[in-house]
Amino acid sequence: MDGNGRWAQRRSLPRTAGHRAAETAVIDVIEAARAAGVEWLSLYAFSTENWNRPGTEVEFLMRMVRRVVRKHAPLLLARGIRCRFLGVADPRIPRELAQDFDDLAALTAGNRGMTLTVAFDHGGRRDIVEAARSLIRSGTPADEVTERLFADHLPFPDTPDVDLVIRTSGEQRISNFMLWQVAYAEWVFPEALWPDFRAPDFVACLHTYRRRDRRFGGVPARTNGDPS
Repeated sequence: MDGNGRWAQRRSLPRTAGHRAAETAVIDVIEAARAAGVEWLSLYAFSTENWNRPGTEVEFLMRMVRRVVRKHAPLLLARGIRCRFLGVADPRIPRELAQDFDDLAALTAGNRGMTLTVAFDHGGRRDIVEAARSLIRSGTPADEVTERLFADHLPFPDTPDVDLVIRTSGEQRISNFMLWQVAYAEWVFPEALWPDFRAPDFVACLHTYRRRDRRFGGVPARTNGDPS
């Protein structure tokens, strides 16, 4: 969800105004994904690298995220959305916010609709390192390590591989997001800054994805009369 700062800058507003405006986009996209039948939605809210931002901005984000979580918990519960939080390992996260994350996850644990994963204090490299450490601690012999076994030691191993990554604002970087899970993801880079991103934009990205020819390293199926 990229472009909050630039959105604010273009309006001669503080960066915090961009983060505040992003709340509407978050709810709009969650509702659009649910309406479209998306079963798994992940939102990259805060990366391990975002701790390098100015302290005042980080503090604002922590307060804002807590307000958003508490405000929209009833809606998420009513919509049957199961909420999970990927990351949340850094001791700098306020205890109250971490508790709100736990409370929302527990509140919605029984929901059987869409699963919403919020990546907060998330880093794909860290997840891979932690999975390797978990395998070592389990005493698994090196020759027995498979991709499937390795994936079982990642956070939330029931999460399917990512099919589509949408990165707003036109930037074209992975930014340490779910590095293992995005191995065969399709990527779409809409120009809209995140605070301006709305349900029609999300649906357009889904249509783009559906037009892609996903071969996973193979070749297209033969068509009638195709000698190749």
